[in-house]
Amino acid sequence: MKIWIDILTPKQLLFSEPIIEKLGQKHDILCTSREYNEVTKLAKIRHFDLIFVGKHGGGDKKSKLKASIERIEKLTKKINKFKPDVVISFGSPEAARISFGLGIKHIMFCDSPHANAVMRLTLPLIQKLLIPYVIPKKEFSKFGINEKNIVQYKAIDAVVTMKRKINQNIISPFKNNNKKNILIRVEEEEASYTSKSSKIIPIIQKIANDYKDENIIVLGRYSQQIINLQKIIGKKIKIIKMSFDGKYLLNDTDVFIGSGGTMTAESALMGIPTISYNAVPNIIENFLVKKSLVKRETNPKKVSNEIKRILARKNDQDQKRAKKVVKQMEDPIEKLIKIIKN
Repeated sequence: MKIWIDILTPKQLLFSEPIIEKLGQKHDILCTSREYNEVTKLAKIRHFDLIFVGKHGGGDKKSKLKASIERIEKLTKKINKFKPDVVISFGSPEAARISFGLGIKHIMFCDSPHANAVMRLTLPLIQKLLIPYVIPKKEFSKFGINEKNIVQYKAIDAVVTMKRKINQNIISPFKNNNKKNILIRVEEEEASYTSKSSKIIPIIQKIANDYKDENIIVLGRYSQQIINLQKIIGKKIKIIKMSFDGKYLLNDTDVFIGSGGTMTAESALMGIPTISYNAVPNIIENFLVKKSLVKRETNPKKVSNEIKRILARKNDQDQKRAKKVVKQMEDPIEKLIKIIKN
């Protein structure tokens, strides 16, 4: 069987690794992506064989549309030549349109019903949708897919990505001293579902003032975003780009402050004390808060106070809670294999 996987984000790349590992032994797999800085870098770090077709459209609506049209045109030629039996994506409008146009069965993973535009462009065109059990089917069926074609798995996606192996010889960007390590992940700015008002700037400023004696790293996403942060915050703290696998940083992190997305979920399931400033409210983040794996705070003063509480206690309880939750989860890839067989 020939399988085409379209990969658009770092999380999708990491989630695809075990899929390729399990399906690649018996099937011919083609992995495509688009030129997008974080994916390009992570693919090199992970030694992941990707064919890049087209580019990310940026934050502008017209640019997104133009990039998508151009990508569909280029990808169609390649996919028509490869002739896949099945398409796997994680919410790729281009993969949905091409698979529909060429009559190829399309299986999609998704844990982001809040990505309204992507849902409307993909769900009416696919055959099967796999989703975490914590998200009700109705959150997706309202976009045009029948609930009988939605399959739930007892896990959240971070339980797959957090288990990846990393090179232990990589030197951490955190300084090797007796100080505590605080990692802050800046929110997505160019996705269609995000607002452009940043919640994180005042939080970073408060942490920079209150924890001058600790190691603080801010993990940015885009070059311009990092330049803007440096102008506002100055040289008080270290601002870096994702030029390595984020798990290197999480392994050395004492407190993680995230936007509520993938890295927030990974941090929580690894048992790292995690605070979410909830930049993009979503059901997965809500689940982690209810399980006491994530503390949600949006007020800079309250975030700072929560860091103080975390640093004053041992995080054994965080790790125990995380292990208990992870142990109860299943492998979503097994559900995918059953669907492909059927």
